[in-house]
Amino acid sequence: MLFNSFSFLAFFTAVVIVYYTVPHRWRWALLLAASTYFYAALNPRYPLLLFGVALVVYGAGLALERASGAKRQLILAVGVVVPLSMLFLFKYYDFFVRSVEAVAASYRPAGAAPLFPPLGIVVAAGLSFYTFSCISYLVDVYAGRLPAERHAGRFALYIAFFPKLLAGPIERAKPFLSQLSERVVFDGDRISLGLQLMLWGLVKKVVIADRLATFVDAAYGQPAFSSPADLVIATYFFAFQLYCDFSGYTDIAIGAAKVLGFDLMENFRRPYLSTSVREFWNQRWHLSLSSWFRDYMYIPLGGSRCSRLRMLVNVTAVFLASGLWHGANWTFVIWGGLNGLYLVSSVMTAGLRERVLARIRPPRVLRRLLSGVFTFHLILVTWVFFRASSLSDAATVLSRIGGSLSSLPVLLQDRLGEWEVISAVTLVVVLLVVEVLDEGRSFLERVRAQPLFMRWAVYYALLLALVVMGRWDFQQFVYMQF
Repeated sequence: MLFNSFSFLAFFTAVVIVYYTVPHRWRWALLLAASTYFYAALNPRYPLLLFGVALVVYGAGLALERASGAKRQLILAVGVVVPLSMLFLFKYYDFFVRSVEAVAASYRPAGAAPLFPPLGIVVAAGLSFYTFSCISYLVDVYAGRLPAERHAGRFALYIAFFPKLLAGPIERAKPFLSQLSERVVFDGDRISLGLQLMLWGLVKKVVIADRLATFVDAAYGQPAFSSPADLVIATYFFAFQLYCDFSGYTDIAIGAAKVLGFDLMENFRRPYLSTSVREFWNQRWHLSLSSWFRDYMYIPLGGSRCSRLRMLVNVTAVFLASGLWHGANWTFVIWGGLNGLYLVSSVMTAGLRERVLARIRPPRVLRRLLSGVFTFHLILVTWVFFRASSLSDAATVLSRIGGSLSSLPVLLQDRLGEWEVISAVTLVVVLLVVEVLDEGRSFLERVRAQPLFMRWAVYYALLLALVVMGRWDFQQFVYMQF
């Protein structure tokens, strides 16, 4: 069941109606049953894996509070290894097998049996997300930042809560579990805000992301046969397709949770307005994942409280792990490595850049504009690896674009004059205008501050855009594959 489907609309409407009619003490059970149904609608076997992992982690959390000394470390290790093992088995085992076989092929006779048989298991949707939720919960209990949850049903709901289940945000246990105990009353303003977020997220997904996906899929599907102009357009479009797809999912998830009385953490803050790669990752893009890696990997490795060399190694390790978390493909590893390289280079050249800027003294607005454009294009290069199906495809995209730089202006002039491209570019421009306005004050806050007729004019315009311009072929959200 996808957020951009009519079945979800009917499902969510029914859940909300029942939720506000049943007593508070039974609402957790309703939400757990709804989340199980929501997940099982994708595949009836998915909940078995989810609740199996949740049961182990729940038991480990209780055992951590009763144990002491080295036994606690053993319990933590077991509790963390179990979900990680499931993640490896379902998501990375075949990738590991293919990589080993590629290396071993040159040393073994032709036709020899593989060293490890591939399993061909389909990755369970949302597995990477709820695995990280399980690990953060156990580490927080171990560190004393959170008491172990004794109610098995409430803990299961924390893991399975349907708005965040498939693609986050990667919510921490403490704020979510504390909200479960709070009595939620029907609040028209809160529900209105949640529905507005859901509407805006749906527009970003169905109207912008899925429209851009048409160009991206066509060009990246066969990059060797696509023109350099199409590859350039598709690369730019993918940056905004991915952002609208993922942030659209997040908006719908946060909005749906808000309607039900829950506040989920913010995941995006207008990332393409970043003026540095560090700002992009630390303050604007996929914040729940970035903060997770910061708190549960970077800081335990020593963070910045160590030698400069060790700190740079820690940064690189985190981004390589982040790349692998996104997918079992070397393209994601390279994507993560490039972002890590950007940050390492930024740290190493910080002094030089400051001295140059102090001598030149460019106007602040010009400096921010140039830094923003430069940062965007650095990120744009990494998106090539993120989107390409293989390293060879990524190399093909970059080589075909690089080899045609002199003729690209002419090629792009013809392509950019086509109506389909013009309409897509217009949508991107509208999005960027909204993002720039959001820097000062939220777009939705601005709308809510307007007179009644103006507010509803905007809402009807968004609904009309969904009906007239929406691509209702129910494309899966990109991050559901992770």
